Amino acid sequence: MSFFSDLALQYIDGEWKPGSGSWDIIDFNPYDGGKLASITVATAEEVDQAYRAAERAQTAWAETNPYTRRGVFERALRIIEDREEEIAAAIVAELGGTHLKAAFELHLVKEFLREAVQLALRPEGRILPSPADGKENRVYRVPVGVVGVISPFNFPFLLSVKSVAPALALGNAVVLKPHQNTPVCGGTLVAKVFEDAGLPAGLLNVVVTDIAEIGDALLEHPVPKAISFTGSDRVGRHVATVCAAHFKHAILELGGNSALIVLDDADVDYAVDAAVFSRFVHQGQVCMAANRILVDRSLQAEFTEKFVAKVRTLAVGDPADPATHIGPLINASQAEAVSAVVEQTVAAGATALVRGTVEGNLVSPTVLADIPEGAPVLSQEIFGPVALLIPFEGEDEAVRIANDTPYGLSGAVHTGDVERGVRIAKRIHTGMIHINDGTVHDEPIVPFGGEKHSGLGRLNGDAMLDAFTTQKWISVQHGRSRFPF
Repeated sequence: MSFFSDLALQYIDGEWKPGSGSWDIIDFNPYDGGKLASITVATAEEVDQAYRAAERAQTAWAETNPYTRRGVFERALRIIEDREEEIAAAIVAELGGTHLKAAFELHLVKEFLREAVQLALRPEGRILPSPADGKENRVYRVPVGVVGVISPFNFPFLLSVKSVAPALALGNAVVLKPHQNTPVCGGTLVAKVFEDAGLPAGLLNVVVTDIAEIGDALLEHPVPKAISFTGSDRVGRHVATVCAAHFKHAILELGGNSALIVLDDADVDYAVDAAVFSRFVHQGQVCMAANRILVDRSLQAEFTEKFVAKVRTLAVGDPADPATHIGPLINASQAEAVSAVVEQTVAAGATALVRGTVEGNLVSPTVLADIPEGAPVLSQEIFGPVALLIPFEGEDEAVRIANDTPYGLSGAVHTGDVERGVRIAKRIHTGMIHINDGTVHDEPIVPFGGEKHSGLGRLNGDAMLDAFTTQKWISVQHGRSRFPF
């Protein structure tokens, strides 16, 4: 099948149908500008239809034997394995992702589906004692009901499946809204995989739409009890505000400004490799990317020379070419924003050791040094191929610089002494940090999430239980209670 022709529809209550909005979302290939698909947007009425369908289907699904539920995820995994090349080609076309990036995303999708198979069996109840004679306190883990999922454009297939699969495995129903730039890989392709895997109709619905059409209907609707959002902290703040006003649980995976710290006893060559990957994978459009590379002054000259030399070897171009390391940014506005950040920082006094060029959506790498203290670029997320080299004197200054940002998602520390690295990692205000490795990691059973403006809550492993189930206390009085009146 052709994903971009066959899946350019809404998927509501098990039916594929066009939206009823008055305009279309055009899905473009970010590398060559070619039109991939045209999808008529869903309206607020169709959002309501999707949520109502999910509500109707969820009760029976929650009562379904979890061994039966997990079979859906086993079949979904086999479907993805059978169609891996076709899905990878779609990721390259719709996202501008390289072959390496597509393989990385698909590897993680399969891992998260394997975890969903196990997750279906993980909810456990408890029996707790009571001060009242003859009373039994039972605590049950139950599904929250219906979950709204809003996924981003950078890893759309993964970051949709990452919330959709566990929410379904735990007995919920889902309404998914993918990003407008990736409506197929982040939305309708996910629906097709689960439809073919035998998921009953109504349990997963996909609405391709935009806030310009539906406003906050996806967030304010009375049916969903939880919203899982991955995206920018600016939009995440709005999502959190609306959810709080409507007493909904918000799980927010937001932006980052990660620091990769190279201490004076680090393996320089290895640290260079980790830093180049951590900064430039998927054109830097990764929330965990190493925006800032902090290097002890004793290693500054050696590290800088080797880092710049390696960056100059990165091939920029057609993501369909297996030799390409850096493909296009997702759209022209993103390319213009990254270019503007570089120009402003150089104008403020920074030195461009490598000065990238912009050709359409292709933005080649930039490496900046001598960045003035207090420059805005030091505290913001750069969603593009721009590396900041920052020297430091001693551990305390490294920690101070690393923490001087409103974000706190990921990070890394390179050192010849692992326990020294751990001591420093504990002082960095992030949700995740890695010793002698890169900053870009995700694994299905470890808690994933950030501090400060990088989000609320955690996903993965047991954290999925907190995200997509709630606890219910049922007490049983054996014999008769005595009442004071």
